[in-house]
Amino acid sequence: MLIKEFKTPLSGKSVFVGPDSKEDITIMAIESSCDETACAIVKNGREVLANVVASQIKTHQQFGGVVPEVAAREHLESINLVIAEAFEQSGVKPDELTAIAATVGPGLVGSLLVGLNAAKALAVTYDKPFIGVNHLNAHVCANYIDTELKPPMIALLISGGHTQIIKVDSYLEQEILGETIDDATGEAYDKVARLLGLPYPGGLNLDRMAPSGNPKAYILPQAKVDGRYDFSFSGLKTAVLNLTRKLEKELGYIPKEDVAASFQECITSTLFKKTLKAAEDFGIKQIVLGGGVAANSEIRKKFFSLEDKGYKIFAPAMKYCTDNAAMIASSAYFLANTMDSLDIEVFSRC
Repeated sequence: MLIKEFKTPLSGKSVFVGPDSKEDITIMAIESSCDETACAIVKNGREVLANVVASQIKTHQQFGGVVPEVAAREHLESINLVIAEAFEQSGVKPDELTAIAATVGPGLVGSLLVGLNAAKALAVTYDKPFIGVNHLNAHVCANYIDTELKPPMIALLISGGHTQIIKVDSYLEQEILGETIDDATGEAYDKVARLLGLPYPGGLNLDRMAPSGNPKAYILPQAKVDGRYDFSFSGLKTAVLNLTRKLEKELGYIPKEDVAASFQECITSTLFKKTLKAAEDFGIKQIVLGGGVAANSEIRKKFFSLEDKGYKIFAPAMKYCTDNAAMIASSAYFLANTMDSLDIEVFSRC
């Protein structure tokens, strides 16, 4: 059965969480793994009652990227405000919650500690079970929000720090089929964006620029790796660096739109081909996207074109692609990769 027994920290009362519960499950979740301070309240893993996010983009723009120490301080300033706003937005009272969840990792340690300690404090204060959540699993679970999606499915997880193809056999059973052996998709986007002089967040601004260029202007390499479903993007990044230097020397300037479009075509084609190959190999007709880069316009365009070939494609709403707490609550509800000890510590990498 898809249900798990949790204990309240003070009274030791048994609380059951999961899709097979006979009662409605309402979970408050906190997410603070990087540069968004977020709190959400979600009913039965799919219905969002409140979703509050305090972004730090403007703070980190001046540095050209996220500064961990600055991010942690910003979380400390925002955490109580987003929790209060989530309660107000949802109309849910603390005693009406079933459980409290929080991101345990991976992420920036200082940032994670702010959210985790806040969640633990809430769990003890209101005597609610605590559920720790793996941030990567939560990105996949974002697809359950406002949908009736059920496994099996192939998931493409693409974020600033991770790129993985995951075979999801059930809510609880997952297998990583392939992953990046060097740069993640988001890293590659941000590094190329910096080469082109684009401001932070680089990946988003490159995606906005690319449609103005010619995706066939320059042929860039798609790395060959040993694993059938693995990725490598460091060579692509180097190829773009060499290309920009060559263009600047020969032309006296860099045709940024064409370089951006060519890079985007190369990397999105790689992601598309390998994910589709996994779906074909395992005979799975559902493909889902997850992670911040799942908001990319070209990636969505390529994958949703598969619906004409009989595939069902899911991608979270834009507000659930980037880091948010609604996906943390959904992951806690569906129980995959969850931890229930108040003694749990954060981790920076998987």
